[in-house]
Amino acid sequence: MATISTTDFKTGMAIEVPEGLFQIIEFQHVKPGKGGAFVRTTLRNLRTGATVDRTFRAGERMESAFIEKREQQFLYRDGSDFVVMDNETFDQITVPEARMGDAGNYLTEGSTLTLLMYGSEIVGTDMPAAVELTVTETEPGVQGDRVSGARKPATLETGLVIQVPLFVEVGGRVKVDTRSGEYLTRA
Repeated sequence: MATISTTDFKTGMAIEVPEGLFQIIEFQHVKPGKGGAFVRTTLRNLRTGATVDRTFRAGERMESAFIEKREQQFLYRDGSDFVVMDNETFDQITVPEARMGDAGNYLTEGSTLTLLMYGSEIVGTDMPAAVELTVTETEPGVQGDRVSGARKPATLETGLVIQVPLFVEVGGRVKVDTRSGEYLTRA
């Protein structure tokens, strides 16, 4: 592993510290009037998702972690696990639901996602910013009930329930933000 200094920090970089594997969310170099300089960081634990604030001395060295991104195609669900196929080697991998995070709410058969790998360990997923899904169940919109901003619950093909405008009907396709889980627009 390569060691890096706090002067080499970049947002999104992964580092290995004694507490575990972390990704840098934000950092700030601080040079106070008295004393030595330091780097104030906000880190996200890649295994648990928890965020912590940590301060490092300027010039302190630590291990850089190489996170490999592998594009995968979702094939099917096997109980609570997800079976995906590597787009380059065509190897199939079974991914536990806990490692998928919220990505499982947006996956349909044949859709693609990116697995974040640390060695052979899956530490997270990257999804597109928005996905298109079909509405499988929702109440019909009442004629004349067109209050601005009115919403109703709708169940999507993946089982996810979101709030949609009154004009959305069963069988309609909607675009959903994968970061917040909110309705964006009709597809």
